[in-house]
Amino acid sequence: MPTKRKAVGLASFVSLLKESSESDGISVSVPARGSGSEISASPKRHVRPLKKKKQVGLLGEGYEGIDATGMVPFYQQASDVPRQLQKYFAQRLRFFSLYPEGCLLDEEGWYSVTPERIADQIADRCRCDTILDAFCGVGGNAIALAKTCERVVALDTSPVRLALARHNAAIYGVESRIEFILADYVSFAKAYNMLSPHRRTLDVVFLSPPWGGPEYISSPKKNGATIGKVGEETEAERHPVFHLDSILPIHGSDLFTLTSTISSNIAYYLPRNVDLQEVAALSPKDKVEVEEEWMGDKLKAVTCYYGGLVAGQDHLF
Repeated sequence: MPTKRKAVGLASFVSLLKESSESDGISVSVPARGSGSEISASPKRHVRPLKKKKQVGLLGEGYEGIDATGMVPFYQQASDVPRQLQKYFAQRLRFFSLYPEGCLLDEEGWYSVTPERIADQIADRCRCDTILDAFCGVGGNAIALAKTCERVVALDTSPVRLALARHNAAIYGVESRIEFILADYVSFAKAYNMLSPHRRTLDVVFLSPPWGGPEYISSPKKNGATIGKVGEETEAERHPVFHLDSILPIHGSDLFTLTSTISSNIAYYLPRNVDLQEVAALSPKDKVEVEEEWMGDKLKAVTCYYGGLVAGQDHLF
């Protein structure tokens, strides 16, 4: 005799299904009567919100506050470098020996940064407690000075270059010894001279002002006049002399005079073709020492030392 099956109504079935599904993590939805919809069951899922990944730049974790990654490109392949910067990129390890670790330069930095070995040589001559780097750029000299001086005050008018300088200093582990200030040097110097006699002492000032761009070496002009006749190449045009009136932001002699009100100990980094008579005239009563800065067989620049930085004049420091 066939077994009789007990009819189960929709409400009872749902009730049973709910009971049996409590332990299985099943949720049941009941359609409205007459809707024609079928009963559906779907597993409960606990969806966790996705955590945002920490953005870690070239400096790595812990340096997010000073990491300048993304401000300028970090070139690793010559094929990625703009044509006008190719020759500078080829010298990247001369500029920063730790370049592969993430050193960053903007376009002006590529052609104006002091090569590291030269910066180290200058820093060795400028040993002191507190030194002012008046035009720090992307930090080549400030980093070197931080290795030999207790404190470096580094100025620049560009917030981007100042951020790059701080970033690069962190790679060399000297960022804590450098005070980066967004300021125009001329305004800074005038304001400094108005402070009380108890102001912070700046023992040495390092001047590496803009020379007028990468064309400085080939510009045979003085006071806006071209030397020689049109179409005739003169000796001056083949080996042009760089005059201090080409210095930016003010005439090079005025810059020196202003700086001498802060300290008599001045290191003035100038083009290799600078007029040495003009250099000597900056301090007619005192000695000036001119140091040639060579890289291999190429003369790159000269550094002119004044005051107690001149060899044999330590007593003036």
